[in-house]
Amino acid sequence: MSLARNTIVQSTLTLGSRILGFARDLVLSARFGQGPMMDAFTTALMLPNMFRRLFAEGAFAQAFVPIYGGVRAAEGEEAAAVTASEALSFLLAVVAAFCIVAQVAMPWIMPWLLSAYRDNPGVMVAAVTAAQLTMPYLVFMTIASLLSGVLNTGGQFALSAAVPVFLNLCTLVALFAPAFIPMSQPDILLAVSAAVTVSGVIQAGLLWWGVRRLGIRLRISWPTLTTGVRKTLTLAIPGVLAGGALQINAVVSQFLTGSDVGARSVLYNADRLYQLPLGLVGVAIGLALVPRLTKAFVSGDHEGGQRTLDDGITLAMAFTLPAAVALFVMPFVVIDATMTRDAFTSADAARTADVLRQFAWGVPAFVLAKVLTPPFFARMDTRRPMIFAITSVVITVILGAGLFFWFSRIGVDGVLGLAIATSVSAWVNVALLGGTLIREKAWHASPRFVSRIARVLAASAAMAGVLFAASVFYEDLSRWLLAKEIAVLVVCGVGGMVYAACLIAFHAVTPAELKAVLRREPGAPTVNGGLD
Repeated sequence: MSLARNTIVQSTLTLGSRILGFARDLVLSARFGQGPMMDAFTTALMLPNMFRRLFAEGAFAQAFVPIYGGVRAAEGEEAAAVTASEALSFLLAVVAAFCIVAQVAMPWIMPWLLSAYRDNPGVMVAAVTAAQLTMPYLVFMTIASLLSGVLNTGGQFALSAAVPVFLNLCTLVALFAPAFIPMSQPDILLAVSAAVTVSGVIQAGLLWWGVRRLGIRLRISWPTLTTGVRKTLTLAIPGVLAGGALQINAVVSQFLTGSDVGARSVLYNADRLYQLPLGLVGVAIGLALVPRLTKAFVSGDHEGGQRTLDDGITLAMAFTLPAAVALFVMPFVVIDATMTRDAFTSADAARTADVLRQFAWGVPAFVLAKVLTPPFFARMDTRRPMIFAITSVVITVILGAGLFFWFSRIGVDGVLGLAIATSVSAWVNVALLGGTLIREKAWHASPRFVSRIARVLAASAAMAGVLFAASVFYEDLSRWLLAKEIAVLVVCGVGGMVYAACLIAFHAVTPAELKAVLRREPGAPTVNGGLD
């Protein structure tokens, strides 16, 4: 398959997975609202996802791929298969043991994670059982992650990009089951939790089949700390430290929200909405911009690196700011039109919208960090990005906890504090990355760059005006257009057209640059379709 077709296939499958994930969250909210069962499910899903990012898709898996590729190139397929088998056996043993311990300890862990329901035995039993059902997902995703690395190294991208869709498909099947079989909310919770693990089995099974089709025979054996495993662990240490800090941040946020009824559901829904554009923009950056930045800095082409980084930041902001502006200017319109139905009320939408607005102004920073990090990696500097990431996490934890308790004390929703701290720390990370590049003369804000960013901001301001006016007349538009869902689509469409027209009119981004984002260059990393 050509590089162009790889790009189209991966982008299409990633977009499909994101859309299905959003549909899953809409149905979840309709079934559970922002009540105890939704809090229980988000906790049950959070646990395997959190450790999956650290073990399965985190530093270990990322360190494994170059080692596997190096052995494959130097010693052949058979030796590479042995290396992959050793890594898989070691990581699988560690994760499986962790999973079993977590399941056994869950009755003692859950009261701390969902302290708001500690005196509600029905909710607590359902939450414990749901978490025990979802934990094996971590084991199967560990297998899936390493198998994806093997496939991608062999030039096979479609299957690894496609399988994440099964998480959303399986959970949607469980969520629609009550339409045919009468089920209580706790029963639905357990069905959806079991579906999460079933999806992991399907994903791992399909990837194992894909690897065998390549003629690669992997074997799971007794785990041994071999030379290849040691090398992988050595390379993974900086990432594990940074990833561990991020997971500490997640644990603190979950612990705090567990003391407030509905808070975890609010955080989950707001997080999913602002992560949706981040995932889609990340595809474009991963497939096109990051390899070009790396190539320029590795070759010592400072002028090319400057120009590429200028264009990378400009394009990243051109893609990101419309979503950030929409989420900041009219969060209630977006949430009410898409999520308010059945158990999810307008009051739930209003609470989620307030939190989403505080995440929205941090969205550009999350994307900028993706563009500003490759110059460090290109110069084999993984230590400082790790330090900056840990610094931002520390800020999130300290500031978030402080604001959460302070806001709760003065009668303001404490979840707002967590969102504010997340956005503040994201901008601190960008300031540290960008400031270091400027100080070391690896990049500077050229007059051309400043001019183009100003034009992107002007186009965003024009779009913001349109969206603000539409949000004021949201109810009237819903009546005129017969449905709020149609109203929000029309408003977003008009806002998008205004933004695109202004971009071109202001010469902020050229059509040729937009087309270039669709081209994938050799060495581009694989972008995961999203397993959450």
